Order: sequence, then C-alpha cells, then structure tokens
Amino acid sequence: MVILTLIGKFKAIAAPIDNLPVITLSGTPYERGVAHGQKLKEQIKQVYIKWKQNIEKETKQDPDSIIYHFLKTSNYRQAIKKYTPEIWEEVEGLAAGSGQSLNDVFAFQLIDEYWGYLDRLQHNSIDKDHCTAIGIAGNGNTPTLIAQNIDIDNFMNGYQVLLHIKEEKATPEQFIMSCAGFIGFSGMNNKNVAVVINALTDLNNSITGLPVTFVTRGILQQKAPHEALDFVQKVKHATGQNYLIGTPDKVYTFEASANQVVQFNPRDNNVVYHTNHSLNNHDVKPWMEEYHKRILSGQGKQTNSQTRFSSVERQLAAQALTLNAGNIKQILSSKENSQSPICVSYREEGVAFTFSSVIFSLGNRPMAEITMGPPDTNAYKKYFLEM
Repeated sequence: MVILTLIGKFKAIAAPIDNLPVITLSGTPYERGVAHGQKLKEQIKQVYIKWKQNIEKETKQDPDSIIYHFLKTSNYRQAIKKYTPEIWEEVEGLAAGSGQSLNDVFAFQLIDEYWGYLDRLQHNSIDKDHCTAIGIAGNGNTPTLIAQNIDIDNFMNGYQVLLHIKEEKATPEQFIMSCAGFIGFSGMNNKNVAVVINALTDLNNSITGLPVTFVTRGILQQKAPHEALDFVQKVKHATGQNYLIGTPDKVYTFEASANQVVQFNPRDNNVVYHTNHSLNNHDVKPWMEEYHKRILSGQGKQTNSQTRFSSVERQLAAQALTLNAGNIKQILSSKENSQSPICVSYREEGVAFTFSSVIFSLGNRPMAEITMGPPDTNAYKKYFLEM
C-alpha cells in the first residue's frame, strides 16, 4: 500500500516561496519511488531538462553523451546494491513512476560523483564551494541540533520538496530535504539520527564506492545512533564528503574519502562545524596536494570555504554560552562577507544559491525546521516526526 500526500505547489521562480511541497510516502522502497515519480512527473521532467541544459552549458558538449560516458566509466551500482539495496529499488521505482530513463534518474542522484568525474577529466577544474554545516550536542536544556545551508546549482530553484517517509518494518520514519526527482540531500529519522553533508572536492574519489546520496540515505536507514556511526565508517566511499551526524547526546563530523574516514572534532563532540575543505583527512588528490598544504598552513588568499569556516567559528565562539536554534538561524542567514557569504541569495546570473536551510532537532519530539530558499528571506517552517 502506498500513501501519498502532496502539500504546496511547485513554481520555478526566484521570489520567496512560503509553501514547501511535502510528499508523504509509504510502502516498499520501489513503491515509494514510483509514487514520488508519478506525483511529481511534470516537475521531474522540467528539472531534468534544466539539468541537461546546465551540463551542456558547463561542458559545451551533448549532455546525453556526457551522462553516458560518466556512467560507463564508473561502477557505483555494485556498492549501492551491497550497502543500500533498498535505496536502489527506490531509484528504480522513481524511474518507472516518472517515465524518465533509469540512466538519467541514476545520474541525477550522483551530483558529487559527477563533479568528481569532471575533475578527473580536467584536474582542479571544479569549484564547488557549497554548504555550511553546524552541530550542537544536546544537554539538559537544549536537544541536539544539526543544521546546514544546502547550496546547490541554480537550475534546481523552485523544485524543492520535503520527502516524508513513513515507518515500515525495515525503514524508520524520515524527513528528507530534496529536489523533485532526487532522493535526498540531508535528513533525520525517528530513531535519534540526523545527517547533513559538505562536499570535500580535494579528497580522493573511487569509481567503485558508495555515492554520497546513498551514504546519506543509508545513514538514515539505521535504527540506532551507533548503527549510523558504524555505517558511515565501514562503507567504501565514492566521493570526498563530510558527514555531520547528530545523536541525542553527541555530534560528529566524518571526513570521508576513497581510502579512509577521519573524524574532525574541534570541541569534544559537543560543537562541530564544517564547510568545504578537508582538515583531518589528508587522502587528497595528487593535483590538490599543494592546495591542501596551503589550506592547512593558513597562508595565502582565503578561499570561499575558509572564509565561511572562519565566520562560523567566530560566531559560534561569540555565542558559546547561549547556543540554540535561534543562534544557528542567525549564523546560517549571515552575509558578513559579501564575496563569500554563508547565506547565498538566488541571482538569475548566478551559478548556485542556498536552495534550503535545515535545522534538525533530536530528542523527545524530533523536529525539522526548513526554509524553501535562502534563510534571510524565507521563514523556517516546523515539521514533526513521531517517536
């Protein structure tokens, strides 16, 4: 049985949008994917067209040929079927329900892996300084909070959607912030697990590892915090990524690359934060070694990622005694550096923007607070999970 509810309307516009569409899905993984595809069929068609137009704009080549070569020169499916077979079934259902080809639907899930593909073809060609993440461990007065500005390509503007997956025997209830035709950027479940992510494009990739989106969904499939922490450390990772994971009493960041997973732990798992450069994981691409050394030395011109990292660190230190959801919202709405803002406005001539800002609150009443667009101009709305 599939239960599906759609709240709100999709409009691909730049102005603030108040109503975030919410899809509630239940049933088998395949049924969930079919329902997603059927209900958002037109929106998926639209955003996939814009995605391919974006590929053509960036590569100056036929997008279908690029997608074909990208998939042909990698082998992610084996790892997906090993670690997250149920999520692969969801992708198959999404293709069936939307009427899009399985290859297109699959490739659309591989955002970070596609960036890695382009970087392999032309070293150091990818400048994807996206996403700022913060985590604050719970204490007697405040539940654990993990948060992120999801910064992504402009073509996804207006196609935001919140996936609400209902609990089944093998699946926890989940809120997953996503885009039409995509299985998820970040999320939380009703088993006291939440995850947000940051791209680390300086780290080594593997064309046979588990892609980022499937790692994220695999974390949210876990039914206990220790299982989520074990999962992120045991899988073979396809792409350099930081996974910030919240549990009821601790917060963690794991810098994952093709060959290792290393914690970045600035404050004893009580306060963590990250942007888009690796700090403790030194498994870097050969052509990124000088960049990595410069980042660690603190010398030279500050990158976008370094600037945002320093801003978050400074603002967290200034509010150390009163850290709460309100402080996090203030930080994630910050534009104290106009060239490298934490909150990125949508501009028609721009490349990327803050697609959504999310705050996941764990504890007795798990809650997601989410914006549809940049948080400085769009209000956070509350969504609650059942325990």
